[in-house]
Amino acid sequence: MTKTNYEFLDALGAIASEKGISVETLLDALANALVAAYKRRPDAAEEAVVTIDPDNGEIRVYGQELDNDGNVIREWDDTPSDFGRIAAQTAKQVMKQRIGEVERDMKYDEYAGREGDIVTGIVQQADTRYTLLDLGKVEALMPQAEQIAYEKYANAARLKAYIVEVRKTAKGPQIVVSRTHPGLVKRLFELEVPEISSGVVEIKAMAREPGHRTKMAVWSNDPAIDPVGACVGARGSRVRMIMNELNGERIDVVPYSDDTVQLIENALQPAKIREVRLDEDSGTATVIVNDFQLSLAIGKEGQNARLAARLTGWRIDIKSETQLQEEEDGWAEGEWIEDESGQQVWVPAEGGDAISATEWSEGTTITDTIDVVVEPTGEVEVIETITITTEEDVADEGGAE
Repeated sequence: MTKTNYEFLDALGAIASEKGISVETLLDALANALVAAYKRRPDAAEEAVVTIDPDNGEIRVYGQELDNDGNVIREWDDTPSDFGRIAAQTAKQVMKQRIGEVERDMKYDEYAGREGDIVTGIVQQADTRYTLLDLGKVEALMPQAEQIAYEKYANAARLKAYIVEVRKTAKGPQIVVSRTHPGLVKRLFELEVPEISSGVVEIKAMAREPGHRTKMAVWSNDPAIDPVGACVGARGSRVRMIMNELNGERIDVVPYSDDTVQLIENALQPAKIREVRLDEDSGTATVIVNDFQLSLAIGKEGQNARLAARLTGWRIDIKSETQLQEEEDGWAEGEWIEDESGQQVWVPAEGGDAISATEWSEGTTITDTIDVVVEPTGEVEVIETITITTEEDVADEGGAE
């Protein structure tokens, strides 16, 4: 074994150790590259194989003759006299290329399958298109769609994010992360609440409007442990830590229940619910609340009702006691339209003759109410209903008494 071969193997071992790559992997890559270099020679055999002895570094080229089935029927040593120089030039190129490939593969393998995990990164770049996070060996990309609208990410700031996708590219793994995904809140609770990470407490359902509010339904597999208390922590310490990580996003933790009515009542907290009526066929839950609880049940811009609908998967129709009473009393419902002559007339919802403004004004009471219906998708429908009571209605009620 020559001094050159010793130096070659020592250098190969050092590179393999430093980069975390096996010597066999590097030798295999070099052998393949040497085959390609050999075949560029005008006198090269049509088929060839290169062997590198891992003990002494000796490189040999063997020409091969194959039959129609691809089996080797003859093999001979065809190592060129100047192949040592070719090997030295090729080795340098191959090592650089292969090391880059292996490092990219190792980085990808480290994060492949980690979709759904939380990572902590340092903000490297932030603009209107995306934010780059330095995760150490790799960078993570957070597109604008995955950023909370009002959050501003300062350079060098530490940030937690949720991995939504890991892509394999020619330049290495591309890791896409999110701050808006509901899974971020779930993972933060798993990190902060031992009862969740151990499986004693389960997060059964979650609905989130990133940066504003999250509702989460939790269940305990141990009757002795309060699931809500475990998540909130002593004096709110646990949930406060998570809210701070989310820059003040409000988090409502409510008890989960297999009973749909109870779950809907819990989901609409902090509002107090008087009654829930379920229509299984339409998937609609009609929720009755006291008049003074109506705005609380609906929430600012319908947020409380919207999150409750997403959390439960039911279409939620919220009514006050007054609205319910009006409907049950059978008061006429309808709408004002403009007739052919351009006059405003009232048309009953159940059909019948239109009523002119003059007829309407004689002994008629008008009530304009708002009904809020929230789909499980979060879509809010606000229905304005006009109800009337005529003198005849009042007289009928008096006679009934």
